[in-house]
Amino acid sequence: MDWVTLGDSPDERLCQARNTYKVKLVPGHTLPTLEVMRAKAEEMLQQRKEDAFYVLDLGDVVEKYEKWLRLIPRAEIDLVLAMGVTPSRIVFANPCKQNSVIHFANSKGVEMMTFDNEVELQKIKEAFPRCRLLLRILPKSGFRQHGELGNKFGCHLEDVPHLLLKAQQLQLNVIGISFNVGTGVMEPEAYSAAIQMAAKAFDMAKELGFCFQLLDIGGGFLGCSGDAEQFERTAKVVNEALQKYFPPERNIRLIAEPGTYFVASAFTLAVNVIGKRLESRDTPDQQNQMPKNGNKKIRYFLNDGVFGSFLNFLLTRTLKLTVEPLHAHPSHLRFKCSLWGPTCAGMDLIRDQVDLPEMKVGDYLCVRNMGYYTTSLYSGFNGMPMPEVFLYCAEDIWLRVFPEKKRPHPTGSLCLLT
Repeated sequence: MDWVTLGDSPDERLCQARNTYKVKLVPGHTLPTLEVMRAKAEEMLQQRKEDAFYVLDLGDVVEKYEKWLRLIPRAEIDLVLAMGVTPSRIVFANPCKQNSVIHFANSKGVEMMTFDNEVELQKIKEAFPRCRLLLRILPKSGFRQHGELGNKFGCHLEDVPHLLLKAQQLQLNVIGISFNVGTGVMEPEAYSAAIQMAAKAFDMAKELGFCFQLLDIGGGFLGCSGDAEQFERTAKVVNEALQKYFPPERNIRLIAEPGTYFVASAFTLAVNVIGKRLESRDTPDQQNQMPKNGNKKIRYFLNDGVFGSFLNFLLTRTLKLTVEPLHAHPSHLRFKCSLWGPTCAGMDLIRDQVDLPEMKVGDYLCVRNMGYYTTSLYSGFNGMPMPEVFLYCAEDIWLRVFPEKKRPHPTGSLCLLT
């Protein structure tokens, strides 16, 4: 396996001066993430380390991107300024913004932002009157999803004319509509209903003299391993609704925010079992023995928990936890278990009910689909460190994306020129 460095120059001094990331290239088209994780775990244990760590498969992200372009070609992806995208292409999609942040957006030339009420319009008028605005509407509720967003943001369709008239009064430039159907949407019909509502909002705006140019269909697209068919169904529903209400001849710019879709399955977490005991809230430990037939429940303590990578599992109990031993287990017998984080807090419970074989202290567990709302929510409570992230990519995929940029690095590894 070769290493490449993600940096801005082949010059070693510049690579050191800027943020750089080492990426392990593995031969061929793909290599199972578990094999990469097992090799990394063995390396760490040889160094007497038992730290939790992530493995990030960049090839997974590339293939998700290619699938998006193939299945939803009309909705471009909203990118970020740090990646070199011009400020004019960035949407500040939070409908409730601190005044100083609006001023900051103004100073950086990030002109597009959302609103959903009169107070926000007044703030924008004072801080950034030349910006271009998207009115965020509230999609219909009742569809199955992991996270509801309508309880916080979005205006009712009936309020659209009033808010547009207020924007006219303040001489603010409203250029389109945005919505977000929620996180982890499990019913594709949520998108078609929201796109239909957006079309009605476009019609209302036209009657008031607006000429809308943009529709942001938000996020909520599923991206976990095993969600491929669901995403394909969602793409079909989205395309049909866009064709019906926003056909190409309308020349409406379509964008989306599919962050979770791209990264969910790319990150896999390895956590170490740092302690174990039987569930014994009301029974002395001396009266307990480790189960022989699966009748008793084992409590495992891990070196990452709800104040770290697993906070989203505390906030959203409908999320599926996909956990398994990192190494093949000799026994097929499985036991009822609970998984706990490392802190002193009694609420540091990851899951109360999972089925696992009996693990030893020092064993690693593998947790899949950990690419969203994990490291970004890490608190460091009780001094627990954030797991390190190790990047890898199948060489065939890497060369497909960067065919001309792989050059020898001065230190003997490889450096990617960006």
